[in-house]
Amino acid sequence: MDGSSFGKLFKITTWGESHGSGVGVVVEGCPAGLPLKESDIQKDLDRRRTGQSKVTTTRKEGDKIQIMSGIFKGITTGTPIAMWVNNKDADSSKYESIKHLYRPGHADYTYDMKYGFRDYRGGGRASARETVGRVAAGAIAKKLLARDNITITGFTRQIGHHTAETINFKEIEKNIVRCPDAKTAKKMVTAIMQARKNGDSLGGVVEVVARGVPAGLGEPVFDKLDADLAKAVMSIPAVKGVEIGAGFQTAAMTGSECNDIIVMKNKKR
Repeated sequence: MDGSSFGKLFKITTWGESHGSGVGVVVEGCPAGLPLKESDIQKDLDRRRTGQSKVTTTRKEGDKIQIMSGIFKGITTGTPIAMWVNNKDADSSKYESIKHLYRPGHADYTYDMKYGFRDYRGGGRASARETVGRVAAGAIAKKLLARDNITITGFTRQIGHHTAETINFKEIEKNIVRCPDAKTAKKMVTAIMQARKNGDSLGGVVEVVARGVPAGLGEPVFDKLDADLAKAVMSIPAVKGVEIGAGFQTAAMTGSECNDIIVMKNKKR
């Protein structure tokens, strides 16, 4: 199986299965001299960790990160950084009764058709548990970006029919759905619990805001920043659409409405 790596200058390779011994990531391209501790990465993994609220999967994993290489005395050495998280709450027996069934919305059928064999325990490599490695690598990337005053903030914009009407970044960590609108957050939780009671689930929209990003990132033609971002996001399990800026709303806009304002400041664009 190919396709487990992403990036060029800052390259990540994730590995491991949902019900294997663990999951992890190798990060290449991180420069030497960056202060980095396991606690820097753990705080983001704690935000991702399953089983921490009633609206997530019931699987309980501590997701304690272990840095295996690339760090000496709390400083990156410039060599590949390997990180590992142990799987402790993987009960594969729950999947024995459905190991010959194809679950709708999962990769069961396509894996069988492609390889003639599949790891049916929780989805194997197709499980969202693979994103543990992305989060760990992302924590390092955020530390690098912070040196240039670039910040990344993500939040839940919509769950089912409930959409955040106001955006207050201070509200994001105050509710279990990480919505920036306190009133809408309560409606989201209620909707999720009702869907679970009905044996169903809900879709949603996650929004990410990057601030302080310099102009000119990316390369023409196939390596545009938009294109690379879209590829990264679309590779996450269950993601079915990506919009950047006004996104899909531009279909209802005129050309004069759909553009970025360019202003001169101190004789610079």
